[in-house]
Amino acid sequence: MGRIAVVGAGLGGMAAAARLAVAGHEVTVYERSGTYGGAVRRYARDGFAFDTGPGLLHLPAVYRDLFVKTGRERLEDLVDLVQVPVTARHVFEDGTDVTLPNASRGRVVAALDDGLGAGAGERWAQLLTRAREAWEACRRPLLEEPLREEPSSRGALAQDGAYPALRRRVLPRLPRVLGGRGVPRPTLAEVADGELRDPRLAAMLCGGVAAHGLDPARTPASAAMLAYVEDSFGTWYVRGGGMRALADALHERCRRRRVAFRFGCSVATVREKDGRAAGLELADGSALDADAVLAGGGPAAPGGPDDTGAGAARLTVLLALRGARPQGTAHRTLLHGAPGPGGPLTVLRPDDPALRPDDAHETAVLSLPVPPGAVTGSGEAEELAGRLLAAADEAGLGLGERLLWHEVRTPADNEAETGAPGGRVPPPSLPGAGGAFLRPANQASPLSGLYAVGGWSHPGGGLPAAGMSGAMAAGLVQDPEWRGSV
Repeated sequence: MGRIAVVGAGLGGMAAAARLAVAGHEVTVYERSGTYGGAVRRYARDGFAFDTGPGLLHLPAVYRDLFVKTGRERLEDLVDLVQVPVTARHVFEDGTDVTLPNASRGRVVAALDDGLGAGAGERWAQLLTRAREAWEACRRPLLEEPLREEPSSRGALAQDGAYPALRRRVLPRLPRVLGGRGVPRPTLAEVADGELRDPRLAAMLCGGVAAHGLDPARTPASAAMLAYVEDSFGTWYVRGGGMRALADALHERCRRRRVAFRFGCSVATVREKDGRAAGLELADGSALDADAVLAGGGPAAPGGPDDTGAGAARLTVLLALRGARPQGTAHRTLLHGAPGPGGPLTVLRPDDPALRPDDAHETAVLSLPVPPGAVTGSGEAEELAGRLLAAADEAGLGLGERLLWHEVRTPADNEAETGAPGGRVPPPSLPGAGGAFLRPANQASPLSGLYAVGGWSHPGGGLPAAGMSGAMAAGLVQDPEWRGSV
């Protein structure tokens, strides 16, 4: 058993720390800021509270597995994890809208037929069925196994259809969607236009990807898997504090497993000895010994993956509202064609008493992808925030007339908290496109004993991927030849 240094207290770093501590290692987490959670943070004022990072969770099985294996407790025994009633309400440029029930394919088909016309639901369901086959073929190598630099690992995910199961089960039925050797590789936007044959359905498919900061016109068609995951595994929320409550529970799990945390502790570099990571040098000049180093925080972390070209940033507007949350309000609304440099505009309105002073008030969060480093001045930020609020009101949400106060959070705010250059948010990893949408491997460094963890490394951004990244990094620390979870 050894001494493990983890750089960064994001969810990926904490997930790895908890697993390694249970295995008997002495683990210390070094965090440059004053708190844990990475981008999973909370803003509180006047009895209102807001998630300032992710507001919803997909694939909760990742965290169920983590808490069981680090303490034999169900996740639901520690946090109030609930499925939201609807996946999302979509409002389109032509004024039509549709609300999709959560994790019920039959009800989704009926809702689409009612809202967008007969046949819309079936076309959507057919595309998701094809995406399911891609998910089944790619799920394990993409999300459960370490990504290795040798061609047999990275190459299989880089080239669409390289896995025999993908060629056999997907390509004969859908050569246009995922492509393969000698087969054109369409973008998600091309698939949406060609297969769905309705600009509103296309906006639904592409909007979910654009919300991650990815351009559907430049994203491989394998991104349809993101819509499949949401449709099939549901959309979840943690009542009693939002996603920050999940970070709280994971931090407490680490503490109970005797993981040490040092906050306000900037790491200058990873120390090397005989070609191996030997510890850390802190910004104050002090040196620390370690048998292995896990670097979270991506491009901001010494030893972390250099992936500065990936990801968009976000402008977020936090709204404190007078008046009760209207009954039947969707937790998430996507406004397609909203003003601004990115899209769609996401509106989150959680039904959570822990986030409001009383039931005579409500919170809402507006979020829009923007280019990294954009919206630098307060005047520009306020002007864009005003346009987003106006767009929400034009869509009938009626937020402006109830506004008590608002807080605008820019990419610079995210950069200050997380260190991510330009306030970037790591996007999910995707197969295909020559590997352009894969994140760096967890064991990519030529320095033995140095591992990458978190959204800027394999398997990419998002809360589920962060938990998976922690599992992979912890597995590799204990066995460099580890091949993934069972």
